[in-house]
Amino acid sequence: MQEQRAPIEIVVNGEPRQVSPGQSVGGLVADLGLTNRRIAVEVNEALVPRSDFQAHELAAGDRVEIVHAIGGG
Repeated sequence: MQEQRAPIEIVVNGEPRQVSPGQSVGGLVADLGLTNRRIAVEVNEALVPRSDFQAHELAAGDRVEIVHAIGGG
């Protein structure tokens, strides 16, 4: 029988949120319905490139900031 692991708490844009252990940035973005949006994601003040979203695992206490990218010039 596989043991259920308790959710971990992270902070997303200043709001506490519980996610599954091993949750990736990509999974979080999908859960928030932002998959096809132009966004930038920082974890603990470090930018996570979109190419790393699936590989970057979140840890308890991580502070995630998600901002919408604004085009223009």
